[in-house]
Amino acid sequence: MASAKIKKGDTVVVLSGKDKGKTGTVSKVSPKDGKLVVEGVNIAARHRKPTQQNPQGGIDRFEAPMPIGKVAVADPKDGKPTRVRFEEKDGKKVRVAVKSGETIDG
Repeated sequence: MASAKIKKGDTVVVLSGKDKGKTGTVSKVSPKDGKLVVEGVNIAARHRKPTQQNPQGGIDRFEAPMPIGKVAVADPKDGKPTRVRFEEKDGKKVRVAVKSGETIDG
């Protein structure tokens, strides 16, 4: 299996859609579905009827999954979106920002 270019805990920038330009931290990644959840981005609302568990009812707001292709990793140097490549440093495979050449992890 290939290494993931976007991982949980990464800071990403949204490239398209209603939240274009927003930045957030990845809280969940589903590589099988090709989706991820970003904190504070892609907020969905679900109207709930009153039930015995929730007698008040109301509107539930939550972060919905979004396609991985709609986000890019934020460059550690300036916070702008960048692509990611893999390099070997000290015998370890590390992720590197294409724009600045900065190491993203480790």
